[in-house]
Amino acid sequence: MLLQVRNLAVKFKLKRGDIKAVDDASLDVEKGRTLAIVGESGSGKSVTALSAMRLVPYPGRIESGEILFDGKNLLDLSSVKMQAIRGNDLSMIFQEPMTSLNPVYTIKFQITESIRRHMDLSKAAAEERALDMLRLVGIPAPERRIDSYPHEMSGGMRQRVMIAMALSCDPRLLIADEPTTALDATIQAQIIDLLYKLRERYEMGMILITHDLGIVAEIADDVAVMYCGVIVERAPVRELFKNTMHPYTIGLIKSIPRLDQDAARLPIIRGMAPNPLTMPPGCPFSPRCGHCMPVCKESKPQTCAGSNGHEVNCHLHNAGRI
Repeated sequence: MLLQVRNLAVKFKLKRGDIKAVDDASLDVEKGRTLAIVGESGSGKSVTALSAMRLVPYPGRIESGEILFDGKNLLDLSSVKMQAIRGNDLSMIFQEPMTSLNPVYTIKFQITESIRRHMDLSKAAAEERALDMLRLVGIPAPERRIDSYPHEMSGGMRQRVMIAMALSCDPRLLIADEPTTALDATIQAQIIDLLYKLRERYEMGMILITHDLGIVAEIADDVAVMYCGVIVERAPVRELFKNTMHPYTIGLIKSIPRLDQDAARLPIIRGMAPNPLTMPPGCPFSPRCGHCMPVCKESKPQTCAGSNGHEVNCHLHNAGRI
């Protein structure tokens, strides 16, 4: 197993109170496979990924758990040792390329900086590798574009530059945080196809963070569904779509438009996610769940294992009602 996250808890300490952004989350990523983490905005997807990189922003902190990368607990490493892993064995494509790329430095400087930090290459060799990476991700005229600044590129090209930077040191695990945000449908398809081909080429593990179940069905091997910091369902992708267990996941899938259905209005999940400062004592989804029982409002459900690697965090599953 390439990455194992066990019982991860991340808390943000604010003046108004503590927010538990990730609550007892566990997940696995294997070499050559893609794990998709899906859920609404604020569900804890990005914080989980940032925890794996040890980049949780202040005032957040990892309260408990383990993050095992190749059997080594990253939470036990010093900052210096973590810097050697981050950007090298473990790399991340951040959500918004325009804010992630430094506007005052050229693309060449930003890609070669990482290469020279982690690889024993001369300046000329690092620049040639940066050119190779731009060719790999499909940047047209890379010899000219490498001297461009981020604002001189389109959104799709900036995203490709981010992918080139993330792959420049041959990472074993790539985290892609909403890699198609703010891109049109054609560019989205190109980026997803590129990520799929690169994963196959390098046989690396990948974590894909998204709210788009269409992308999940296309590229993912395994899926973890998050709600209010809790992984409510986890399964191989085909098993999840074939035998959906948690009411939240069922609501997400029903809200996807389908060509074979003529519906005037798509089903919705009623209500809104609870205020993270005043979470309900039981299941966080209970105020919005159409199958809510008294026990759902009183105690948190335990994760139960089903068949075919399927896990669900729900009282209804224990009661045999779903």
